[in-house]
Amino acid sequence: MEKFLPDEAATLEFGAALARCCPPACIINLHGDLGAGKTTLVRGFLHALGHTGTVKSPTYTLVEPYVLAAPTGERRLYHFDLYRLGNPEELEYLGGRDYFDSEAVCLIEWPERGAGWLPPADVDIFLQHRDTGRNVRALGHGQRGLKLIASLER
Repeated sequence: MEKFLPDEAATLEFGAALARCCPPACIINLHGDLGAGKTTLVRGFLHALGHTGTVKSPTYTLVEPYVLAAPTGERRLYHFDLYRLGNPEELEYLGGRDYFDSEAVCLIEWPERGAGWLPPADVDIFLQHRDTGRNVRALGHGQRGLKLIASLER
């Protein structure tokens, strides 16, 4: 799916729509240049699920955990920013494998920096500057990712 997001509000809403369609466990890779709107999209995603605090890019800590209340119990989300990752093996030292279980949503900025170590994504989202807004392109992989994209397109 492809779409034009004219401003920050549209990017927040796209993130919220993604959250509403997202299953309890999912890996979403976020691609784009610096300032393309990756963290803004994550902020919309988290706010749609009830997070009321600030959402900042975990540039120095590499991962920011969130535990949110859900009708079926707690929902765990992890926001990764791998921009400063020197080597994918560093994720092993951070206990990275523990984040990718069958019950967590992982939103990963700069996933190419973790290539060869990260598990396959269910969805890849590409954000690109265009005029004062941005283009977004979303690709689903496997049954989970394809179902999420189909829900987004409705």
